[in-house]
Formats: sequence, structure tokens, C-alpha cells
Amino acid sequence: MGTVITPEELPQWMDGDLVQDSAPLGWNGLKLKRYHTPPQEVNLPMVCDFAVVAYVNRHALKWRRYDGPWETGRVGPGLVSVLTRAEVSHWRWDSPVEALHVYLPFEAMAATAEAVFERDIEDIQLRNILSAEDPVLTEAAARLASEVGVGGLGGQLYVEALRCQMSVHILRNYAAVAFREHLPNGGLSRPQCRLILEFIEENIGRNISLAELAGVLQLSVFHFSRKFSKEFGCSPYAYVLRKRVEHAKQQLRSGSAPLKVVAADCGFADQSHMTRLFRRFLNVTPAEYRSRSLPF
Repeated sequence: MGTVITPEELPQWMDGDLVQDSAPLGWNGLKLKRYHTPPQEVNLPMVCDFAVVAYVNRHALKWRRYDGPWETGRVGPGLVSVLTRAEVSHWRWDSPVEALHVYLPFEAMAATAEAVFERDIEDIQLRNILSAEDPVLTEAAARLASEVGVGGLGGQLYVEALRCQMSVHILRNYAAVAFREHLPNGGLSRPQCRLILEFIEENIGRNISLAELAGVLQLSVFHFSRKFSKEFGCSPYAYVLRKRVEHAKQQLRSGSAPLKVVAADCGFADQSHMTRLFRRFLNVTPAEYRSRSLPF
């Protein structure tokens, strides 16, 4: 496999000025970079992310080649290029170009694809499009550039919404998706069960996210949730709540720690959260449960 570069390394291979960059904002699952580039010919190594290039200045001719012959297209305002990841490419353009580069990592695109298709993703490949009129991608790129420039209330949420919009649109119009095969029984293996239950027991005192549980078994969130529910007859969230109640019952029976301490030790948000769950599962409050459990 040849050289694979990150979007940050692109200026090492292409002449031009980076005039806008989302990196200082720490966006999750998406990057935006704005370049002014002079006429040139470049040979680019593989880039690790999918990319959308939205052109924002005057029209220009571009040539692009992968393994085959050169492809020619006119680019400019309202037009985009769509690029799959990890492919060597050769480019040439005949006049200065200003463009917004939006980069989408495979992991972020795959997470969206799993939510859309409700299946585990093996691979995603995009059709390489040199020039397409796509108002959805053009508008989303412009909005991201505006967010880099001025920001605003709820910036991270706004960017996440734009990322999801772009990802779903790309999956609908430009992507070929390969799915993983599922095991016939749909459940977890015994080693997987043991591993995930041990993890829950060891971490019951802190907040455990669904993504973290899935990561223990190196499964997607969707695939893990389905297999866990098949195996245990309830969602991972419901299982963890019941285990918190079980741990709290044990502490209430065996000690005199304040209720707020028990709640914190067992991973509840606070004492009120513990009380609500005791009422739901046991029809008593923690204080009532303790008084009934203590010997006379």
C-alpha cells in the first residue's frame, strides 16, 4: 500500500494558500478547509478521508486521472467534486481555483450508514465525480464555512446536523456500501457475554455509554444492541439500570452509608434517580428497602 496522507498534509503536495480551517474548533467527524490555489498539475497520494470539494469562485477547467485516461470537467460556483478515500489521483487546472474542502472520515460515514441501513458496514466506496451540480452539498459546505468564520449558538450541534445531512445525501447519491454478514443465531458468544458482563460489573459506579459497551466487543452500536437484546431479553441500557439497582440493594443491606453515597457508588445520576428506579423496579424507596432489610 502506498503513502496515505491526512487532510492536514495536503499542502505538502499542492501549491496554494490555506485561508480557512476548522481544525481549531475541534469538530467531530468532519473537517473544512478553504484553499486558494494557482494553476498547476499535481500527483496526489491516497487521502485517508472521503472529500467533497465545493467551488466558490470563477469557472475553471479541471483534468483528473486515476488509473485510466484523463477526465475533463468545468468547475465553478454551484459545482462540486466528490472523492472517495484512499485512491491515488492526478490533477491539473488551468486557472486559479478557490474551493471549500469538506473531509469526512470513514468511521463517521460508517456510523451514519449503520443508522440509515440498520446493518453493520464492511466498506463504503464513493463514485468519483469530477463535476456535479449539487445544491445540497454546495449549501452545506457554505454553511460550514460560515460557521468557521463567525460561529454561533450551538455550534457543535449545528455542525453535527450538517455532517449528518451531507453524509446521508452522499450515501443516497454517490456511495456503494458493502455490509457485513451476521451470525445465524444473532446472539453473543459465551466469551463475549462473559467479557461484557465483567466490564459492566467493574464499571457500574460510573456512566457507561452504549458506544463504550459496543467497543468492548469491537462491534458497531447497532450490531451490539441487537445481539445483546437477543441474548439477554432487554436493551443494554435496561440491563445496566437493573445492575445498578442490584448493587444498591446489596449496599443498603450491608451498610449504613448515606443514600447519596450509595447512589454515587452505584452509578446513579443522584439520589433522586436511585429513588425513582427503586420505585419502578421494587415499588419501595431506598430508605424503605434498607429499613425492611435490617435485622430487628
